[in-house]
Amino acid sequence: QPQPNPLLNSPPELSPTEQDVLDEYERLAENMKKLASLLDTLASQPSVAILDGLRELERKTSLVFTLLKASVYSIVLQQEIDWG
Repeated sequence: QPQPNPLLNSPPELSPTEQDVLDEYERLAENMKKLASLLDTLASQPSVAILDGLRELERKTSLVFTLLKASVYSIVLQQEIDWG
């Protein structure tokens, strides 16, 4: 449980709505810190599912690149044959 920020205690010049907004910003900042921490953990220790997905993507990308090269070679070869 986050500790309340003593600087955000309701001074007399803040309306209840203003204090609620400040409280929400404080909760948002705390949630963003938690999210950043979780993302840092995920980035430093990727899960097996993510790694497997990336390996599959790498295989498919390699296959597409190979097929593209073969297609370009075929087109160039056909043009050379047509031009004699």
